[in-house]
Amino acid sequence: MTDRGAGDRALFPPETIVEIKALACELPVRLELPFSRLSHGDIACEAVLRGIVVSISVKTVWRYLHSDAIKPWMHRSWLFPRDPLFGERAARVLDLYFRLFDGIPLGPDDYVISADEKTSIQARHRKAVGVGPLPHQPRLVEFEYDRMGAWAYIAAWDVHRAKLLGICDKTTGIEPYHKLVDLAMQQDPYRSARRVFWITDNGSSHRGESSVKRLSEWYPNAIQIHTPVHASWLNQVEIFFSILQRKVLTPNDFPDLETLEATILQFQALYNQISKPFKWKYTKDDLKKTLEKIQAQTDTINQLRRAA
Repeated sequence: MTDRGAGDRALFPPETIVEIKALACELPVRLELPFSRLSHGDIACEAVLRGIVVSISVKTVWRYLHSDAIKPWMHRSWLFPRDPLFGERAARVLDLYFRLFDGIPLGPDDYVISADEKTSIQARHRKAVGVGPLPHQPRLVEFEYDRMGAWAYIAAWDVHRAKLLGICDKTTGIEPYHKLVDLAMQQDPYRSARRVFWITDNGSSHRGESSVKRLSEWYPNAIQIHTPVHASWLNQVEIFFSILQRKVLTPNDFPDLETLEATILQFQALYNQISKPFKWKYTKDDLKKTLEKIQAQTDTINQLRRAA
């Protein structure tokens, strides 16, 4: 190492830089370190302790690692597709959004409902009254709160009519889902519809072929359509849940469960007055591109596994 003085970059021979990068690529457990990953500071410290360098700055370590195209010391979460019929099931949902089923356009008495549950919505009673906004200061909300219980909000979104139906219940499951189905299917236009397609995920309230059969027994004109496993982003009601979270539940300050329920249902009624169908733009062509990208990534990962 050549020390050129304070403020100058230290110069290390190529073999030393390679050793530092190799250290960064090691799993901490193999280095007998109790970390999940190594920070730049950890790498600099270990390089000194292991005699690779006499001293090295954290900034120099960052510069060496940042310049590399491949960064094995970094990670991101990755969910491997496990549904063998992912493409087929996703395409069927997308067809319904564009008013098709089995390649045939839906009729005027066919309806598409997207349904799901938003679980564990807590009523958080703040321990002190908040302070309203002041000049150059936002509203202040007390950090501490008492938990006053929680609701599950179970909702059904009519994709093309932009109408919302929902209930609050203490839990999720087959019976609360049945209540929601009854709420919808016992009123027009669904009661007299030719077909009502219910798009749901694979949660315990409506999982598998048993749920498909159960729904048809409840109402013969109701047809259950499942999204693929790990594809809740395909379910349009999730968009409304995100609106509810922003508009009603953030910040969360409710004195009791009754107030929380009343507020959710009041917002639901208000939303029905102004709602419009979501501008859904994701098509089967987009799905094909997504699946091709995932397959390419999966093939690369499998090659790396075989080479390891």
